[in-house]
Amino acid sequence: MTKALLVALLPAAAVAGGNYWTLAHATGADPLACVACVAWLVGGPFVLALLLAVALPGTAAPAAVAATPEPPPSDDALRLLAVLQEEGRLVDFLTEDLSPYSDEQIGAATRGIQESCRKALRARVALEPVLAGAEGETVEVPPGFDPSAIRLSGSVTGSPPFRGVLRHPGWRATRPTLPERRGQDPHVIAPAEVEIA
Repeated sequence: MTKALLVALLPAAAVAGGNYWTLAHATGADPLACVACVAWLVGGPFVLALLLAVALPGTAAPAAVAATPEPPPSDDALRLLAVLQEEGRLVDFLTEDLSPYSDEQIGAATRGIQESCRKALRARVALEPVLAGAEGETVEVPPGFDPSAIRLSGSVTGSPPFRGVLRHPGWRATRPTLPERRGQDPHVIAPAEVEIA
């Protein structure tokens, strides 16, 4: 906005100065004898310059938009999902129709998938609980707590500290180390596998 304003005000000052000089010298009259004339001829170009600086597209607004570029998209979630598929076949399990299988068959298959995914997750993301304590214990939520890290439910009145029953300790990632997938389409979680005979 500042640059656009300066670009508009410089010619306005030149026009206003020329108008004043013409009023004083070309007519031979005292320019201050007609205050309305001076205001119109000298102030008019400045008002017009201000209106143009604000109203014209390509001056003030686009400069503000260009100053805040969009951050590049991250594929961290897709990379983690690819690891869980590669090492634990998690996507296969979650997308498969389990209705034809008995509970015993599902339970046996789930044990292997859970163990493989747990190992893969622990190897790549260090996790710690948001709140220390076991589920069902009474905990205190201090003043100034982060509402994105601690979700309150039930009868929440007044101001912290709050005391309540811990329903879930939450999880916080402290050290994600995901493998790079250079040269690969980040949307391909697992490649198709074809055995050639």
